[in-house]
Amino acid sequence: MASVEISAITQTLLTAKKAKGITFTDLEALLGRDEVWIAAVFYGQASASEDEASKLLEALGLSQDFVIELTACPAKGLGPVVPTDPLIYRFYEIMQVYGMPMKEIIHEKFGDGIMSAIDFTLDIDKVEDPKGDRVKVTMNGKFLAYKKW
Repeated sequence: MASVEISAITQTLLTAKKAKGITFTDLEALLGRDEVWIAAVFYGQASASEDEASKLLEALGLSQDFVIELTACPAKGLGPVVPTDPLIYRFYEIMQVYGMPMKEIIHEKFGDGIMSAIDFTLDIDKVEDPKGDRVKVTMNGKFLAYKKW
């Protein structure tokens, strides 16, 4: 199984973030954008505006020469591979197990259509629990009915 390669720009951004001791939550406050969206910019899965890219690079102490890379339209997705990273694989596994049931429930409640990944938000929260902290992932996408013609 192939693993996902981290691009040079992603590695540069992550290294600078770590060196500065900045969190994605810190960058959320600076940019006024969600921490998950900012992380997607880091990984080339979203594009920033020139102003957002400039602020981000300044906060990380990086050259403004990277603005062009951060504002480019990305090629999204992991490609045709099964993810090997254990955390990412769990989401893949969740979709294998619960994907069809989720689809059925969405169709039952909304009709024939999909959940947008464009008009979409993703929030990740920590839920403290004495038996072991929990990860709460909230996906919120606009319902898009299939067009009939």
